[in-house]
Amino acid sequence: MVVRGLAIVALVALVALAPFFFASGLMAPGWAVVTFVAVWLALLVAGLVWVRRHPVRVIPLPLVAAAFWFGGMSAGEAWLGWTG
Repeated sequence: MVVRGLAIVALVALVALAPFFFASGLMAPGWAVVTFVAVWLALLVAGLVWVRRHPVRVIPLPLVAAAFWFGGMSAGEAWLGWTG
């Protein structure tokens, strides 16, 4: 029961990260925003599917999402010249 509760908290945290992904267009080009949003949606769908059968798999999803977004935005700024 505790693991399922943590999985639900992780899903809420994943939803709380959505504004970062959708607002990426302030700095990133359109193709990158589509990629960021697609990855976020894939993680959300995976979390919603896993929350009942494999709740332990859901717990790291917000960390994966945050690392993907931050790493992608940082790499885009450093190597591709994305600026705000």
